[in-house]
This record gives sequence, C-alpha cells and structure tokens, in this order.
Amino acid sequence: MTKGTPSFGKRHSHTHTLCRRCGERAFHKQKKTCASCGFPDAKMRHFNWAHKTSRRRGLGTGRMKYMKNIPRRAKNGFRAGTTPTPRVRGDKK
Repeated sequence: MTKGTPSFGKRHSHTHTLCRRCGERAFHKQKKTCASCGFPDAKMRHFNWAHKTSRRRGLGTGRMKYMKNIPRRAKNGFRAGTTPTPRVRGDKK
C-alpha cells in the first residue's frame, strides 16, 4: 500500500468532533480534549505566539451578556433594587 491515491480512499472515520465550549470541530474523540480551546481543562488554551487566535476568541468578541453592563453599573455603585435620588433642576429665567 502506497501513501498516495489508494490510501486516500480509506479515509472515512473522524478523529475530531464539535466541542461543547468553543464550537470548533477540534474535540478529539479518543483523547477527550479539544485541540482548540483545551476543554475540559478549566483554563482556555492559548499561546503567546498565536496573536490572531487571541483576538478571535478574546473578551468582547461575543455577546458579553453580563460584561457589557458592568461599566454602567460600576458608575452607579452597583446599586440594585433602589430608586435613584431625584435630580434637582435649576430655575429657568
């Protein structure tokens, strides 16, 4: 058996499938680890030599359902369940 055309016909199985955390088709079925994000490790897989991948998956690239409200809430002191004090208007002349 040579490593050219005849062996290409035998390629049927998939070693990687979709990852639950990052959605990439990089989760190794036998190793049970993701080649892209490192799932099920607690920390995301990243390397300093891969600058583009850091930009693609960093903070602010997704919905930021929770994080996008933090600056506004921090400005008001993280108050919750209260009504703001009424603002006093100046007299118009």
